[in-house]
Amino acid sequence: MSPAAAQVRSPAEIVDAAPRSSAALRAAADRAFLVACLAFTGLAVCILAVLLITVWRQGHERLGWDFLQNFTSRKPDAAGVKAPLWGSVWVCAICALTAIPVGVGTALYLEEFARKSRLTSFIKLNIANLAGVPSIVYGILGLTAFARMFGAVDADQPISIGNPEGPFFIQFPFGNGVLAGGLTLMLVVLPIVIVSSQEALRSVPRSLRGGALALGATQWQSTWNVTLPSALPMVMTGSILAISRAIGEAAPMLVLGVPLFIRSVPTNLTSDFTVLPFQIYYWANRPQAGFSELAAAAILVLLAVLLTFNAVAVVIRQRLQRNAG
Repeated sequence: MSPAAAQVRSPAEIVDAAPRSSAALRAAADRAFLVACLAFTGLAVCILAVLLITVWRQGHERLGWDFLQNFTSRKPDAAGVKAPLWGSVWVCAICALTAIPVGVGTALYLEEFARKSRLTSFIKLNIANLAGVPSIVYGILGLTAFARMFGAVDADQPISIGNPEGPFFIQFPFGNGVLAGGLTLMLVVLPIVIVSSQEALRSVPRSLRGGALALGATQWQSTWNVTLPSALPMVMTGSILAISRAIGEAAPMLVLGVPLFIRSVPTNLTSDFTVLPFQIYYWANRPQAGFSELAAAAILVLLAVLLTFNAVAVVIRQRLQRNAG
């Protein structure tokens, strides 16, 4: 073979050498695919806009301070979302405080410290599969593990620590309180946090790790000071999406035995609670016209809580990035 024949051609030369009809066909296919993507994206945005406008028109008149301060009632004019609002805040806070550290720590170990073996690959594969398991399955697991603790302790005679009326009280098993609800939602979102954190860590160039190790840093120092700060934006983005899913989950709470009608707010980790998705479901199924407006107003409150959690997570991410820099 002659040297000219063995010469490696660049991608641009390969494209130029292709028949013009083939190049035109590929360009047309690219444009058609781009138009299809824009069309489907625009359709999805339009549907979302219609839903939001419809919900706003039905429920904005119900919004007000009284709606946030009143408990639920059988009378539409006197009903509010105080109990489910605070219940959602409690369980989502517990979910975030447990799922994010555990998920990020697991991803760090699997990607940075665990030896590459069949067992590690098997664990990663199962974690990825767990991200697609229906949430009601996690509700059954939460009921067994947290609410009843596998029957190791008699639920009728729980082990209690603290004053039941005070803020510092806990019992074993946890029962149907906010701690069991938050930990159950933690199970739902934990695989998502782990998988997204793994992808974030893989996106960090190996050269950064190698440079830190070459300068004399230990593997832990390289991970904590170089790898994790570089992956932090993607880690926090995945965590935000995971917590956003947890806010709207209703199936695990249904299995856990969360009441639909409650007129109290949580005061400690074992207090009874309800959540906004349950309250929306309860009002949406009532035949009276006023309750449909209440359901729409509760959806708006749920969206506000979701955006608030996302805003807090974004602020934390920005502060961590600034401190790392």
